[in-house]
Amino acid sequence: MTLAVPARAELLIRITEGADSAVPIAVVPFAKSGDIPGNTDISQVVRDDLAMSGEFKTLSPERMLSLPSRRDDVFYRDWGMLGQRYLLVGEASREGEQVKVRYELFDVNREERILGETASASANGLRQLSHYISDKVYEAITGVPGAFSTRLAYVTLEMQNDKRLYKLQVSDVDGKRATVRLESDEPIMSPTWSPDAKSLAYVSFETGRPAIYTHELSSGKRTRLASFPGLNSAPDWSPDGRSLLLTLSKDGNAEIYRMDIASRELKRLTNHWGIDTEPSWHPSGKGFVFTSDRSGGPQIYQKTSEGADARRLTFGSRYNARPRYDNDGDTIFYVHQRGSDFHIAKMDLESGEETILTRSKLDESPSVAPNGRMLIYATQQGGQSVLTVISADGGANYTLPAATGDVRDPAWSPIVR
Repeated sequence: MTLAVPARAELLIRITEGADSAVPIAVVPFAKSGDIPGNTDISQVVRDDLAMSGEFKTLSPERMLSLPSRRDDVFYRDWGMLGQRYLLVGEASREGEQVKVRYELFDVNREERILGETASASANGLRQLSHYISDKVYEAITGVPGAFSTRLAYVTLEMQNDKRLYKLQVSDVDGKRATVRLESDEPIMSPTWSPDAKSLAYVSFETGRPAIYTHELSSGKRTRLASFPGLNSAPDWSPDGRSLLLTLSKDGNAEIYRMDIASRELKRLTNHWGIDTEPSWHPSGKGFVFTSDRSGGPQIYQKTSEGADARRLTFGSRYNARPRYDNDGDTIFYVHQRGSDFHIAKMDLESGEETILTRSKLDESPSVAPNGRMLIYATQQGGQSVLTVISADGGANYTLPAATGDVRDPAWSPIVR
């Protein structure tokens, strides 16, 4: 086992399908004043972010009739002729060790500026600043907070000298700036983010049997929270950050428990002869959904509070598992079997309506973006395990394969303001 490995193994990105209703937006290459350090192209990062969401169709700079950098240079008629609904312009300038970036967003049809700001960052912080601009543009247009400044955690598996090597990695949402946080020749599974996005909890087999750890990302400090006899699996951090839902079999059967992180006190939340596992907190912190085979096969159940009776949510398929709430708690996403294939599905909890979102055949481990507009999951593509991101309605997607090896168990971080 190795900690805090400084190696980078960025995910690749392939946009495979866009939405028919995508909004046209032109992100003009930002003007530069002075020697801008680093090689981050701010406008290209923003362009890629917006395109990845599936909600925007970006205009290639080669098709632009002009390259304005401020309001006085904008001629709305030109952009209207190109079919653009929105226009983003900007300029980056060097100020000592900082780079100052000024940007403006315009509504082409209404011929008005709807967003404008100046922000600064170091050369090393320009990519993060670019994601920040993407978030601001996304929110100004959609009214929903952007999630481009958040991060992904995931596990990669490589073969080295005929041995398996597992790596816990953290990257930007576009797969860039990936860093390895833990290496092990034993499995690493089920990463989950703390609500402040400063720590991860996960399962590691580094001692030869499963145990649940928390991992502070800034310092690398790890704490082993659960290593009971039998199963220690499927952690999920509570919305207030004070406790974890866990699956433990220390008393003979796989049940769901809540652990207070500070005191390590356990409270048993299920009590059934069936296997209860894969819990997910409701965003309010009241109640959770989970997978259980108490009906004869894996199905999804809900407890609206810790003491409430479990209610079955899924029917009509012999396998439904790994449920995850959306950001409002009104919808769950999960793995759904249809025939011999495994897809990602969603269910509206009020109506019970179920929608199959994916067309691939071996999909698993869904994780929902903190704004509820996108979903990431693991699947098989060309014999390789990759991550795929889709819009929450299934209308657009892109894939994030690892440069080498397989990638699995994705977890999307919260938005931290």
